[in-house]
Amino acid sequence: MKICTIILPLAAVLIIAAAPATCAQNAEKGSPAKHMSGLPKQHRYTNPTGDEFPIMAWFSLLGDQVAPDRYREMAEAGFNLSFSHFSSAEQVAEALDACRGSGVKILITCAEMASDPEETVRRFRRERDNAGYFLRDEPICDAFPELAEWARRIRSADDSRMLYLNLLPNYVHPRDLHADSYADYVRRFIEEVGLGLVSFDNYPVTFDGVRPQFYANLEDISSESRRAGVPFWAFALATAHDPYPAATRASLRLQIFSNLAYGAQGIQYFTYTSPGTETWNFHNAPIDHSDRRTEVYDLVRELNREVQALGDVFLGARTLWVRHTGGTIPEGTSPLGGLPPQIRRVESDGEGVAVSLLQNGRMRYLMVVNRSLDRTQRVTVEAAEGVMRIMSDGRRIPAARYSPTLAVEAGDMLLFGWEE
Repeated sequence: MKICTIILPLAAVLIIAAAPATCAQNAEKGSPAKHMSGLPKQHRYTNPTGDEFPIMAWFSLLGDQVAPDRYREMAEAGFNLSFSHFSSAEQVAEALDACRGSGVKILITCAEMASDPEETVRRFRRERDNAGYFLRDEPICDAFPELAEWARRIRSADDSRMLYLNLLPNYVHPRDLHADSYADYVRRFIEEVGLGLVSFDNYPVTFDGVRPQFYANLEDISSESRRAGVPFWAFALATAHDPYPAATRASLRLQIFSNLAYGAQGIQYFTYTSPGTETWNFHNAPIDHSDRRTEVYDLVRELNREVQALGDVFLGARTLWVRHTGGTIPEGTSPLGGLPPQIRRVESDGEGVAVSLLQNGRMRYLMVVNRSLDRTQRVTVEAAEGVMRIMSDGRRIPAARYSPTLAVEAGDMLLFGWEE
């Protein structure tokens, strides 16, 4: 089976046709090439949203939807980045005019970004609401040299903005990635393409529950990003399609909070509007086929507001470690062992939790995520004097004011902090 067949359920049906060399062409090239002798200099990542946490609406407004009131509606749901598959530079220009003043920036993609990247970048590089430049979705290793050259051409015209693409998830076999392992795929992308950012799409919630490889994917992405000193972005699935169910409060929170626990520096939702194709039965997006809000819009708005309220925790945070509790822990992860002296005990009464230790400046944070999609767990966190419980709206309250054992809903989290 060719790699394109494997990735179509994810997002490949939405890739613009003008991008150089399709994945099918790349898959025919044979075994992976050895590492390039002359690796590109890593691009310097720039947060496109400044002091805000980046939250992107993937497959966003198109056609008649491109209007100021629709970007304001997007901003109201907590999005500050919009990624639409525009077919022309003129459509990009219209979107930049429409989003002005809304608080939403545009990630640029269009046919001209592939055919004449230098001139296209020069056209938009002074636009205040230009968030950066998209190359291509879900490449395999054989495409890395071409992508590195494409990135070099973009950087020759504008070296100040984010360069962006998504990697495939780890449920694609390494042989189809033309890599020795999934970690090798991620490491080679960082070294050989040099975008200064890693983004990957993994949609872990299916009708059968959470994919068993989800946390192993986060382990590899987080580890390789940390090794290279570059940030990573991650996804949550917000639109039902085969074989994925409609998003729920628990499924959205489990994905977003797990990503943040592993150190994600940007979050993305696939999708914001409902794609018009019937191929994968897309439905129940935040904005539906009739251009109206669904219940998912409100779920996403609530969650995004919490993420922004906790921006001083997550933006710029470095993950020191993530461990897991439970009778059976997710594949590719490690069991909870020693804790920092400020935290004496972490336990749960259900299938288990993810426990993350984060550092941001002089602050340390312990994040506990309920891994269950359908069960509230009673979670015990015994904290020392001086530890604060950090609420979803950003308030800090002494942890001692609360019982050490609290009910944590499916997919939700607890957060504690202290100064080192």
